[in-house]
Amino acid sequence: MPRSVNAVSAKKRRKKILNKAKGFYGARSKLYTVAKNAVEKSLYYSYIGRKQKKRNFRKLWIIQINAAVRKFGLNYSKFVKILKNNNIKLNRKTISSILIADFKFGI
Repeated sequence: MPRSVNAVSAKKRRKKILNKAKGFYGARSKLYTVAKNAVEKSLYYSYIGRKQKKRNFRKLWIIQINAAVRKFGLNYSKFVKILKNNNIKLNRKTISSILIADFKFGI
């Protein structure tokens, strides 16, 4: 009976990792084991990065709102309290874009 090997699927599995590692520097794109480690780490960082992106944008919107409302003698926390007391339910992204548009046109 001939020897059975798993060459086709093993090559496919390794090729998938090496394709994800394209563009990496040196051995990280050439050698399977090194590439596998690099790809795993890059996927981990991209997962974390998606969470940080949301955090950073929220922080940016808060900074922009604070800068825009200071022109009217308020700060961010007082402005948010006024919105909450008047039952105005807008997210920070929308508020930021409205205030920036008003700020650009000099209102």
